[in-house]
Amino acid sequence: MATKLLSLTCIRKERFSGRYPPVLRKHLNSRPRGGGDGSPSETAVLKIDEEEAVSDAVFRVTGMTCSACAGSIEKEIKRLPGIHEAVIDALNNRAQIQFYPTSVDVETIRETIEDAGFEASLIENEANERSRQVCRIRINGMTCTSCSSSIESVLQSLYGVQRAHVALAIEEAEVHYNPTLLSYDKLLEEIDNAGFEAILISTGEDVSKIDLKIDGEFTDEAMTMIERSLEALPGVQSVEISHGSDKISVLYKPDVTGPRNFIRVIESTVFGHSGHIKATVFSEGGVGRESQKQEEIKQYYKSFLWSLVFTVPVFLTAMVFMYIPGIKHLLMFKVINMLTVGEIIRWVLATPVQFIIGWRFYVGSYKALRRGSANMDVLIALGTNAAYFYSLYTVLRAATSPDFKGVDFFETSAMLISFIILGKYLEIMAKGKTSQAIAKLMNLAPDTAILLTVDEEGNVTGEEEIDGRLIQKNDVIKIVPGAKVASDGYVIWGQSHVNESMITGEARPVAKRKGDTVIGGTLNENGVLHIKVTRVGSESALAQIVRLVESAQLAKAPVQKLADRISKFFVPLVIFLSFSTWLAWFLAGKLHWYPESWIPSSMDSFELALQFGISVMVIACPCALGLATPTAVMVGTGVGASQGVLIKGGQALERAHKVNCIVFDKTGTLTMGKPVVVKTKLLKNMVLREFYELVAATEVNSEHPLAKAIVEYAKKFRDDEENPTWPEARDFVSITGTGVRATVKGREIMVGNKSLMSGYKVTITADAEELLAEAEEMAQTGILVSIDNELTGVLAVSDPVKPSAREAISILKSMNIKSIMVTGDNWGTANSIAREVGIDSVIAEAKPEQKAEKVKELQAAGHVVAMVGDGVNDSPALVAADVGMAIGAGTDIAIEAADIVLMKSNLEDVITAIDLSRKTFSRIRLNYVWALGYNLMGIPIAAGVLFPSTRFRLPPWIAGAAMAASSVSVVCCSLLLKNYKRPKRLDSLAIREVQVERV
Repeated sequence: MATKLLSLTCIRKERFSGRYPPVLRKHLNSRPRGGGDGSPSETAVLKIDEEEAVSDAVFRVTGMTCSACAGSIEKEIKRLPGIHEAVIDALNNRAQIQFYPTSVDVETIRETIEDAGFEASLIENEANERSRQVCRIRINGMTCTSCSSSIESVLQSLYGVQRAHVALAIEEAEVHYNPTLLSYDKLLEEIDNAGFEAILISTGEDVSKIDLKIDGEFTDEAMTMIERSLEALPGVQSVEISHGSDKISVLYKPDVTGPRNFIRVIESTVFGHSGHIKATVFSEGGVGRESQKQEEIKQYYKSFLWSLVFTVPVFLTAMVFMYIPGIKHLLMFKVINMLTVGEIIRWVLATPVQFIIGWRFYVGSYKALRRGSANMDVLIALGTNAAYFYSLYTVLRAATSPDFKGVDFFETSAMLISFIILGKYLEIMAKGKTSQAIAKLMNLAPDTAILLTVDEEGNVTGEEEIDGRLIQKNDVIKIVPGAKVASDGYVIWGQSHVNESMITGEARPVAKRKGDTVIGGTLNENGVLHIKVTRVGSESALAQIVRLVESAQLAKAPVQKLADRISKFFVPLVIFLSFSTWLAWFLAGKLHWYPESWIPSSMDSFELALQFGISVMVIACPCALGLATPTAVMVGTGVGASQGVLIKGGQALERAHKVNCIVFDKTGTLTMGKPVVVKTKLLKNMVLREFYELVAATEVNSEHPLAKAIVEYAKKFRDDEENPTWPEARDFVSITGTGVRATVKGREIMVGNKSLMSGYKVTITADAEELLAEAEEMAQTGILVSIDNELTGVLAVSDPVKPSAREAISILKSMNIKSIMVTGDNWGTANSIAREVGIDSVIAEAKPEQKAEKVKELQAAGHVVAMVGDGVNDSPALVAADVGMAIGAGTDIAIEAADIVLMKSNLEDVITAIDLSRKTFSRIRLNYVWALGYNLMGIPIAAGVLFPSTRFRLPPWIAGAAMAASSVSVVCCSLLLKNYKRPKRLDSLAIREVQVERV
């Protein structure tokens, strides 16, 4: 079939609307273009099938972290008209799209990918694709969405930056960039140049980093020796020594080496050369997020107290003392011409508030205007300057004129700044509480651990207490009763009960014995355990949960785009409205369009107009809009994490609240996921032990729960061995949705359902059909075994239904959510299970791709579909669904493909996830109603709309207080989500489940 390559110069300009991705645009502009003969200047992988008119475009998509990202892109693209096929490769960050150019174009597809929250561009340089790095940066000084948007623009304009996202609520940026084109130092420099303070948090994804502190006497020569010795260690990526300090940073692979090795090398390298030194883990001190936040809170608190010292006297002299006869006479005493003592006092006291305490607003305004944008600081600076400098003008006129009469507004500027600083102080306090979930998770890891020394035979020969950050893979650690588990691993000795509620939300302690896995940060209750460490640092479950929650808080919900759009023109519009308000009232006064009785006795028409203009300037609040979505998402995801429901960002939250149909997998989702073999029938003369040896050798390579049940049952025939070694299985093939086949001891073994046997022409006898029917009637799964293409045996496997399944389905019905069961199991078993749990719609004997097709059919029918599953064969459906929910006990692939992970593996958490998403999104709506409503109502009132009929006007200092209160109220509204309680019916469901488990 004929195809041809098109160059970028061949793409019609009107289809691209002249807009290329920033990176590609800059690259194209820097290179010579093709000639008029149509020779290509840059080649995009864009193929057109001339016979079928199907085009093929390959995009570079930056920002994908797992299959869930790929799934969300695939869903959005397939909703476009004219899409033939879409294949998203999360591993290589590519999207290959086949489409009909008469219905959709390349630019529309690119914009759709970007609307899904990712950066997309046509691939033009294969080498650049292979080099990618991610860094996270803390940014101080942002005040509103205008700031975060401008930083994003600055970062994305850099050549080599593939994606940049800035989160205002947590004051962090995540940047995906090509380290061969620019360094993270350049990123920090650009942020600094934009007027903000940038602090590097982390770089890279595949290595761990540790900072070590050196105590003792050492020379530059000794430090050079240390650097070389550390670099020579296997697994060490890089060593960075901060010259002039005692800090060494080491990037390393935790699979290969660890921090104790570094300390040992450091101390042994220098010992005897320049005296004895000691290396310890470096404490970050004030660089951490929490300490930074506390320092910022202290600064605002101190500024507010100082502002009160000056502002309270200004307020009293202007508003209170003027009504006390004796004091009024003193304040009205004329010093020079018409200049009074009261005006001098207010001038002297308001000046430090304006220029010292309020200096931060001048700095913020300058930085914003320098980068061509306007933020809240600009509004505050303009409003307070107008009040202050007009007041200064009245003071100078009064001092130089014997008959000038005017009123100063020093109290307006001073009180404005004081109230705004108070509002920022309360806002930062409240914002700190929205991220407490991450702080609590990070504090779960214990500070110390008991490291055991074990000989070759497994006997403990010694123990020592070490810093928890010095634990390495394959260490054996001791967990005493009442202590926290120091790291992920599995029990090699002892038994106990472990409280995992802080990780999974499961309130009941979980019994642990030899072979059971444990999670770092959980609490050992009543027994001593010896744990072999399997995961440390960034690989640990706790670190992954923290990273997932942080990523969720960095990711923007689609509804956030509303605030981003508004923020682009909000401040300029407010400035225009403020000036228009002043001009309208000023002209109305000069032209006598309103009676002079409207003007307060202490003012003239100009001063009245000025007060209205300043009030409009300072009452408008872009901050409340910017905080409406991210604060609610932060609290919602944090609450979810504390209850064992991990929600991967605002996009998942937004889709989950719309779900009206849930597709359930059967095995491990509706059932316990721990099937057991209950019956074996051999159809050929064969020893049962030999039969199960062949079957187990085949199934041991599969991750399916049924396969694990068969292998576990087969161990009973090898009771002389605790972990028997099965014969080697060659040419193993897993036929998803039907079964497995392999060659064991020269014999071809197949284990699976009827579809597998039919596909390989294995005859299914009447006896076998009867055994299968009997198993199906009892809600059991019938499994066929063939040896050398002859049906040899039938196994019946039972997987009991979860105690909470029926009640959970009932609750979903009451929430107007339709439930459907899709399974690869046979129809008989599927129907029996469905009847038991109360599901009416069933699809059985479905292959993974058929599960995904069913999801798409439901979406085409207008349903918003959630898929709940736990296995590899559920991943396509999890990706295809609007919301994928993975049972926490499932496979890593299923968890990566999902939008929501249920840590406890309880079905009631499906209800919790949907209910929490609905509550969170209703809170977001409420925040927007308040933020928009406040501005839509506050600005007209400040402009004097009510003044003609009621003589009510809003003084600027009250308008400023209202502006500060609006941001605080939005954050507090989001914080109310911390009181979230799951539906009461779930509590009774949990009690019933406990009772069933005890029985």
